[in-house]
Amino acid sequence: MEGEVYVNAIAGEKPVDVNGKPFNRTLLVVTMIIGAFVAVLNQTLLATALPMIMKDMDITAATGQWLTTAFLLTNGIMIPVTALLIEKISSKVLFITAMIVFATGTLIAALAGSFPMLLVGRIVQAAGAGIMMPLLQTIFLLIFPRDKRGAAMGIMGLVMAFAPAIGPTLSGWIVDSFDWRVLFWILLPIAVIDIILSFFGMKKVVKLTDIKIDFFSIVLSSIGFGSLLYGFSAAGNDGWGDPIVVTTLIIGAVVTVLFIWRQLKIDNPILEFRVFKYPMFSLSVIIGSIVTMAMIGVSIVLPLYIQNIRGESALQSGLLLLPGALLMGVMSPITGIIFDRIGARWLTIIGLTILTGGTIPFMFLTADTPFWLLMIFYAIRFLGISMAMMPVGTAGMNALPNHLINHGSAVNNTIRQIAGSIGTALMITVLTNVTKNNMPSKALMATDPQGFAQKATDASLNGMTAAFVVSVVFAALGMLLSFLIRDKPQTPVVQKFEKE
Repeated sequence: MEGEVYVNAIAGEKPVDVNGKPFNRTLLVVTMIIGAFVAVLNQTLLATALPMIMKDMDITAATGQWLTTAFLLTNGIMIPVTALLIEKISSKVLFITAMIVFATGTLIAALAGSFPMLLVGRIVQAAGAGIMMPLLQTIFLLIFPRDKRGAAMGIMGLVMAFAPAIGPTLSGWIVDSFDWRVLFWILLPIAVIDIILSFFGMKKVVKLTDIKIDFFSIVLSSIGFGSLLYGFSAAGNDGWGDPIVVTTLIIGAVVTVLFIWRQLKIDNPILEFRVFKYPMFSLSVIIGSIVTMAMIGVSIVLPLYIQNIRGESALQSGLLLLPGALLMGVMSPITGIIFDRIGARWLTIIGLTILTGGTIPFMFLTADTPFWLLMIFYAIRFLGISMAMMPVGTAGMNALPNHLINHGSAVNNTIRQIAGSIGTALMITVLTNVTKNNMPSKALMATDPQGFAQKATDASLNGMTAAFVVSVVFAALGMLLSFLIRDKPQTPVVQKFEKE
């Protein structure tokens, strides 16, 4: 009960740290938001810069893709480990350490003169970012009372949406005007300022427990989740039948099952999978993962359409995505306020209905579809995502008792990371296979070059529209599941799991 009293004090009007001293909640929130912003911005900046990096370092697309794959792998591995670190290390020390690690990786990437050095920088960045995001969600849910969490998570959503909004556009402009390394030099001072600010703004707000670290579980989670993430990421490029893809997916699945089995057997698990005994949490993870897959589908394929079919620049792709991401940022705090008043059910149902309706028009994309129409429907999709993603996630976390929030956050983030990789692999696989099956024969190139070019364009367009069909299926599935959401508090399936 002592932990509950402490949490109630921390979430009250005058929050206190673990030592009972009051602290400035606004300063803490600002400090963490800046860290989250720079971490998310870092992920979106590199997408449009990759062609320039490939040219500058004379590498292939398959090699260059490792800058993204390695980041996702490291990030995915760190998320479950962070659940343990949150309980062992002061939240202030952990956040400062994560920011220093992230800044170090950013500096390495900015100074990189070779691809291996740039890859090392990205991996170090991901190690810091992988700690930062679960820590952010855990602290936010602890320092605000349950009836204010929607608005608090809405504020976080505002920043989380704003970074991807400006990322592709900013990146496109920078790589067109300057050296790609400027992308990292822009991030570095923001990270350094936040490190300085964290010495004053961050407080010890998570109650620590003297739990024993199970290093074998860390090894299992790293191999299991790492193999799964790599397998799904590689499948998008190499195909599902590639021997390495098949092998890593099998290893990942087997080791992940062993990891889950071990977590259910030991006293102090890295990830507490018993959080799935709370029905609303389980449903929120499933819906959130499906929405993530639907969101990634269009976000990946649409820039390819703009650049490869329409022949526009990377900057133009970024500008197309900008209004939708900005709308999501504006709607996030509004949705949070509405969530606190009416709950998640109708917000999620309406949001996923809008998402599904906004994705359907992309199934009928042509080479001449007006640019403004693409922009409007893309924005409509993000309106739906903003109404669904945060409410369903917050409702799922609210279903958990406070002592399970950090584990719920880690489980949720880990599964969504894997879902993102699965969604990416499925989209790329469908796009590639349909395009390949509709490509004209090479003999046509010699007799009718113009006809061959037109048919090749049509084949690529068919592949993209097929990928959009998959995205619509994901969105529709999420919409159907949203009707199962209940706003009433739910008890765990196994009551004895609740701790005193």
